[in-house]
Amino acid sequence: MPTDRRTSQDTPWNVQERAELVRALTEAGPGAPTLCEGWRTEHLAAHVLLRDRRPWSATPGGIDALAARSRTPEGFAALVADVAEAPPLWAPGRWAGELVNVLELRVHTDDVLLAGPDPTSGRRELSDAHRDALWRQLRLGARLLYARAPVGVVLVVPDGPRAAVRKPPARGGHGTVVVRGQVEELVLHAFGRGASARVVVEGYDEDVAALAERFPGPSSV
Repeated sequence: MPTDRRTSQDTPWNVQERAELVRALTEAGPGAPTLCEGWRTEHLAAHVLLRDRRPWSATPGGIDALAARSRTPEGFAALVADVAEAPPLWAPGRWAGELVNVLELRVHTDDVLLAGPDPTSGRRELSDAHRDALWRQLRLGARLLYARAPVGVVLVVPDGPRAAVRKPPARGGHGTVVVRGQVEELVLHAFGRGASARVVVEGYDEDVAALAERFPGPSSV
């Protein structure tokens, strides 16, 4: 059964995604792996907090410094508690809301859940309403996310919607590929987590290979 039961009268999706991230971080604890190369859970939590409240400090040095202070169970718990709080009214992260945080927080939750010893157990089953919310934001953001793709890109949900999010560049001689999968898997691919995404990339071999150079992922068919 779906793990979320939100209705239109309930909490906004970005708030729900934040709660899911906090739960994943709490269960994993400090020092746990993530899908972000070189980052443990304390680095990811530090990134989210700084991005929410002080994006000008969300540099590698700023993230490392905050993560270093959060490696103990107590320090990590305090950091995660700060992540759980909605950004203050003056903070840039508060303005983002549904527009940015739905996808960003969703991906970071999967960064934790899918990096464990059994990634299959980390996958969440989503309701149709949740997938619709993800698709709305993915359609808005995918043009930017795939802006550097060397090929055209069409995203397709099986038995569902599709969106052409990038035209083939005028130079390079490449065509268009189709990235097919459930919307949550398409989100992973768009955010550069294609190696952990259950998607199929379809197209001419040279076009699929060109996309894989920028967006590594599973084998094509």
